[in-house]
Amino acid sequence: MLNTRLLPLRNDRAQLRAMIGDDAAAYAAGTADPLVRRYAHLPEPAYTEASVAALIDGEIRHGLERGDLAVLTIAGPETDRFAGSLVLFDIADEEAEVGFWLHPHGRGKGLAADALELAAELARRSGLLRLTARTLPENEASQRVLERCGYIRGDRTRTVTPSGAEALAVHYSRDLG
Repeated sequence: MLNTRLLPLRNDRAQLRAMIGDDAAAYAAGTADPLVRRYAHLPEPAYTEASVAALIDGEIRHGLERGDLAVLTIAGPETDRFAGSLVLFDIADEEAEVGFWLHPHGRGKGLAADALELAAELARRSGLLRLTARTLPENEASQRVLERCGYIRGDRTRTVTPSGAEALAVHYSRDLG
């Protein structure tokens, strides 16, 4: 389980924190972006400010309290402005899977790599030994970020995404020991 009492975590360029109600509008707007729609494989087909606010007050808060699901905000350290989302899910005794996406205004600033590093710190300090990730073969930007952050490319296999779709995915893993 994750020790979510460690949140928020920050470095010079990013912070990783629990989602708050003020994030709902930006989260909903970000999920309408064509690249997010194509690559993030979000569980819901569409999001509104109200639906995101309900998730924050419900499933997201409960997952953090239990330590078995962390839907987190990627934000700038100075502004605290929502720039994207990182999720840790399928949390087991030794590993968890990580997924991430950036709002269009958050791209090109190194936030994804910094958020992945902060997620690794959270996972390591929670006692996990490994993080896994998967992405579509054509999502070269995510592959570059994962590899820059020490994730090792694995096999390509058919998988069911968090949205429930079946897709060919490139699998990655990173040891935290």
